[in-house]
Amino acid sequence: MNAGMSLGSLEARIMGLLWAAGGPRTVRETHAELNVDRDPPLAYTTVLTVMSRLAEKGALVRAEQAKRGRGHLYEPAAADEAALAVHCVLRAYGHAAVGHFVAQAKSDPALHERLRALLDENG
Repeated sequence: MNAGMSLGSLEARIMGLLWAAGGPRTVRETHAELNVDRDPPLAYTTVLTVMSRLAEKGALVRAEQAKRGRGHLYEPAAADEAALAVHCVLRAYGHAAVGHFVAQAKSDPALHERLRALLDENG
């Protein structure tokens, strides 16, 4: 996944459903929810392909050992869209991204104070 990845409309819808689900879901469960009030319905294979690609990009995690029925379970790799963006940047750029963020925080007093407060809260 590149750091600038933006989600397509179906990818965003799938991620939204999985973020709201509160736990892992199968392709079949996601497919059924996507097709509520949808005409024409999406093909199961379309949802399977999109979820597989989201897993390849690092946006979803597929639990290799966990299955519900015959389907693999998928869950978001990050808690929400902002966390996914951070996940993508860190995955693509690692320590360099953190260094740039710190440099940016040093030059922006409001961001510096917010970062300090967050570190104190979570430290």
